[in-house]
Amino acid sequence: MAIPCPPFIGSEKLSVESGAMSPSSPSPLILTQDELKKIAAYKAVDFVQSGMVLGLGTGSTAKHAVDRIADLLHQGKLKDIVGIPTSKKTHQQAVSLGIPLSDLDSHPVVDLAIDGADEVDSNLNLVKGRGGSLLREKMIESACKKFIVIVDESKLVAHVGASGAMPVEVVPFCWKFTQDTLQNLFDYAGCVAKLRTDNGGEKIFVTDNGNYIVDLFFEKDIGDLNVASGAILRLAGVVEHGMFLDMATTVIVAGELGITIKNK
Repeated sequence: MAIPCPPFIGSEKLSVESGAMSPSSPSPLILTQDELKKIAAYKAVDFVQSGMVLGLGTGSTAKHAVDRIADLLHQGKLKDIVGIPTSKKTHQQAVSLGIPLSDLDSHPVVDLAIDGADEVDSNLNLVKGRGGSLLREKMIESACKKFIVIVDESKLVAHVGASGAMPVEVVPFCWKFTQDTLQNLFDYAGCVAKLRTDNGGEKIFVTDNGNYIVDLFFEKDIGDLNVASGAILRLAGVVEHGMFLDMATTVIVAGELGITIKNK
C-alpha cells in the first residue's frame, strides 16, 4: 500500500551524543566516518511509516538504513513494509534480514527511497555510482515520491565531480570508442576517462546489468549539468550516468557537530 510520507522538518540541526541525536550542545566526542553514516541513516529511517513501499539504497551508508528498517520490523514498530532493492548486494542483505521485497513492475510508485551519495552540491544535485549501482538506483529513485539522501559531511562539494569520479554506465560493445568519445566531450574541463576495473586492474568491473563503467575525472567544473547530462545520454553506447539532478528531496548530513537536514 502506498501512503504519503510525513512532512520533512525544515532547516534543522541536531547535535550528536554517544551516537544518537540530541537537541543539546555539540558533543565533544570524535566520531568515525562510519558512525556519522550510521547516525544519518537512522535519522532518515525516522521518516519511514508502516505500509510504505521503500527504495532500499546501496552502499556503506545505505546499509545502515536497511539494517535499521529490519530491526524496526522485527520489533513490530514497522509493519507491511515492501522494499525495492537498488542492487543485487542490497537484495541479498534485505533477504537475509527478512525484509519483504518486490520490484517496480509490481509497485511502479515508491513512497520513499533512502540512499547515500558520493557527492552533494549546494543545489542538492548528486553524484552516485562509485559503487557501481547507478542504473538501478536511478530507476528506483526517480520513481519515488520522496528521496532522502544520507551522507557524512565529507561528501559535500562545491561542484559535481570535485572529489573524484563521475561514473557512466556503458554497453560492453566498443566500450573504448564510447570512453574516448566521453573524454573528448568534456575536453574543455580537462576530462580523463578510465574504464573501471576490479582486483587491482586484473579484470573489468561488470555491473549488475552486465555493463561496464567508464569513470570521468574532471580538472574543472563542467558547467551546466543539464546540458552535460543531455550530451552524455545522446551517445549511443551510454546506458546512464551518475549525475542525479533535481532528484533528492532531502539531504541528511552528519558531521562532528551534529545532523543538518537540507530540504529541496
